[in-house]
Amino acid sequence: MKKILFTMICVFGISFAFAQTEIQGHVKDLSGEPIIGANVLITGTTTGTVTDFDGNFTLESDLEGTQKLQVSYLGFASQEKEIELNGSLIKLDFVLLEGGEQLDEVVLTGSSTFRSQKQAPLSITSVKQAEIVKLSANSQADILRSVPGITAEGGGGETASNIFVRGLPSGGQYVFNPLQYDGMPLMSTFGLNSSAHDVYARPDLGFKGVEFVRGGSAVLYGAGSVAGIINYTSKTGDTNPGNTINIEVANEGRIKTEFYTGGRLGGEESNTFYALTGFVRYDEGPIKTGLPTKGIQLRGNVKKKFDKGSFTLHGQFINDNAQFYMPLPLQGGSRERINGNDGEPVEQLLTGQLANTSFNTPGGVYNSPIADGVSTKGGYLLADFNYNIEDDLRFKSKIKYANYKHNFALYVGGNGANSNPITLDNYVESLDGANQGYQATYQSGDPNQQVSGSDLVVDNLHIDRLRPMTDYSGEASLTKTVETANGGSHNITVGTFLARTEAEDVNYQFRALSEFNNTPRLVNLNYTDAAGENVIYSQGGLYNRIGMTSNNYLSQNRTALYLTDEMIFDRWRFDVGFRWEKTDGKFAKGDLRTETVYDDADITTGLSDVQSADGSFVRSTVSASAWAVSLAALYELSDATNLYANFSKGYFFPQIRGFAPVAGISENPYDAENIIQFEAGAKFGNEKLSGSLAAYYVNLNDRIKITQAIVGGQLVDETRSIQNTATVGLEATWDYKFAQDFSLRGTATYQDHEITKNINEDLVNGGSTAANEGNELARQPNFLGSLGVYYDNKMFDASFSGTHTGAKFTDDTNGIELDAITIARIGAGYTFAMGENNETLRLGVSVFNLFDSNGITEGNPRAGAAGATEGEFFFGRPILPRRFFATATLNF
Repeated sequence: MKKILFTMICVFGISFAFAQTEIQGHVKDLSGEPIIGANVLITGTTTGTVTDFDGNFTLESDLEGTQKLQVSYLGFASQEKEIELNGSLIKLDFVLLEGGEQLDEVVLTGSSTFRSQKQAPLSITSVKQAEIVKLSANSQADILRSVPGITAEGGGGETASNIFVRGLPSGGQYVFNPLQYDGMPLMSTFGLNSSAHDVYARPDLGFKGVEFVRGGSAVLYGAGSVAGIINYTSKTGDTNPGNTINIEVANEGRIKTEFYTGGRLGGEESNTFYALTGFVRYDEGPIKTGLPTKGIQLRGNVKKKFDKGSFTLHGQFINDNAQFYMPLPLQGGSRERINGNDGEPVEQLLTGQLANTSFNTPGGVYNSPIADGVSTKGGYLLADFNYNIEDDLRFKSKIKYANYKHNFALYVGGNGANSNPITLDNYVESLDGANQGYQATYQSGDPNQQVSGSDLVVDNLHIDRLRPMTDYSGEASLTKTVETANGGSHNITVGTFLARTEAEDVNYQFRALSEFNNTPRLVNLNYTDAAGENVIYSQGGLYNRIGMTSNNYLSQNRTALYLTDEMIFDRWRFDVGFRWEKTDGKFAKGDLRTETVYDDADITTGLSDVQSADGSFVRSTVSASAWAVSLAALYELSDATNLYANFSKGYFFPQIRGFAPVAGISENPYDAENIIQFEAGAKFGNEKLSGSLAAYYVNLNDRIKITQAIVGGQLVDETRSIQNTATVGLEATWDYKFAQDFSLRGTATYQDHEITKNINEDLVNGGSTAANEGNELARQPNFLGSLGVYYDNKMFDASFSGTHTGAKFTDDTNGIELDAITIARIGAGYTFAMGENNETLRLGVSVFNLFDSNGITEGNPRAGAAGATEGEFFFGRPILPRRFFATATLNF
């Protein structure tokens, strides 16, 4: 250890004195418009910058002699100029021509150096902000669905998308690929409350775009990641003020107003800049439930530039409610939607009549937040400090504090004693075959009008997940550049990441009886039993107030150290990195009690057994450490083609909510899951065609998987499995400019995945069994792809694209296979030039799911270890229906 520290001190103690050369320039297009955000790089080095709002750039270098300066920007051909570095000021102007390659774009994620996608020895996909605006995305799934190797499920609505990466087994929810804003995760630790990261923030106009870095190299920097990082990078203000207003409307009552403004704070000489962005929205859809989606988000930053670096303070405030759609009964065999009582196909069973539901518990009156759906209130503060100690020694640091009050309402339509649609007559018969008659009325409407015995009804389970979260995290790193005698360079980075996350996972459950219909009405039912006694079965639609079903408080600490070297030698680039991490977790699992309480609505109608906390907790801790190593190489075969390969041994700390504490045992056995990944491929690009081709292998050992099921009328953790899996895949991307202003873009992925070991531990009844070995992974297809035609002449733009998700199994048993899904999207827009200061107005339209496909994005994930079944009915979550969007975007 002493030798390592001595070596590091020596490395960071080295410095070389060279004459400084300042390079200034301006970048514009053929029309004379400045190009904002163009990449400027001294080729073969990591010295570079980007142009500001005026298209200007400035950079300094301690190199000497003849060098090449390259300017590139997405959609334009790259341009190089030879420069002579001798200490004298250099001024240059660049005029870029349209038709450049996509891979010239600079990587901002998973790297400590300034390099393009083409020069990075790992797989990267990026989407620019302008494309996201044109997309009118329903969710993160819409943005990420065309990323190769990614299965993105968005049938649940606007939040909690399920993202699967390269055949790694999970329930989705960003388990192996954290969602980051400006290089810091929205939540530093997985598995404290199982909430998806995208419930904490929403995309907005204040981003440059999003990058998805895939592969094992992502484990090295910052928070690290087993399989990839999704990183949104915020705009910061600059010398030229910029403002954008975007208004989006859609059918089913959607209206969303977004804005962005950025510029200089103070006078013309001020080096302080601001950026502010946000939205307000209201939505009755995309599927009407009677409960709206509504909310607000504000984000912003203030950036102070100084001679040797910058300091940026970011902040977010969110108060947003989004409805969430669960699986529902479908027709067995065809898996089509079943007609409800009004003769229309039933798309969702969530009912607005459950708003403001409350009932007595032993701990007092419980008020359900069901009307808020997925509700998030809170925000974060992020401080980002960059300082150039010397020209070859850079310090970076980020600290973040986040606090959210978060509730997640799950209305599991059709999950009760009679979980399938059934006539009211048959429903009462199932309750008491000897009944002497019944009375039933709908909660709304004429209270004296009886429900017809032929009307379809269904009983449902509702789960309120109360999940407040607080997150503290920080990162610091030093990067030393060492030039070698043969013209190469080392960029050595040593860094640390620290985090503490605290969360609650408190659940309440209750059952409701409703009609089988869209926006269903609740059913109040009472009947006369065989003894002639009146039995009040449901009031206000509720027939079983289960109460509290979990009462957990969890926290987890992370401490990581990493050391990397990004090397450049002529045509070769090498990345080598090592990471060590330790984690400690604590959890307190509250015991529950069942008490008989009076019904608050009418004390004479009967009693109800309701669960609540008894005030006692079983407490325990977990602790583990692990290490990761990553090796990557890239060879510039020609100006158009680069070959690359990477290998990594990584780790993942299991979700501690899956480890039940045992009374009298202070520390539970807890070990990291190990993941081996290998990838080899090629990246190619010229003015007409750019793309990539890669093969990959992913092996995971000792994965801890929790399977949920509805047992005894409640949602419980039924089994904990130890899994090994293996995946071999092949993926390709391409962007072919086949005519003036036209391009053909696409992706294709084939993956062969297998469960090589699976031991199920029964958490309800005890015991363990081996199962499902040799089967394919749940919810992940063998083939994924996207294809689209795009036209853009800077005034008129249009696109027609489709994404394809191949057939996949509903669960690990491989008993039921879901059909392939193809979702088509079409869009067009026209940009008007306005005013004397280059103001523009774009009017656009788009249609999601153009052909209104009826695919099933997932089967019943709560069917338990035995897997889903299909008879007369089948539980599944359909993809979202067709939706029309119109946007107006003003830039000034």
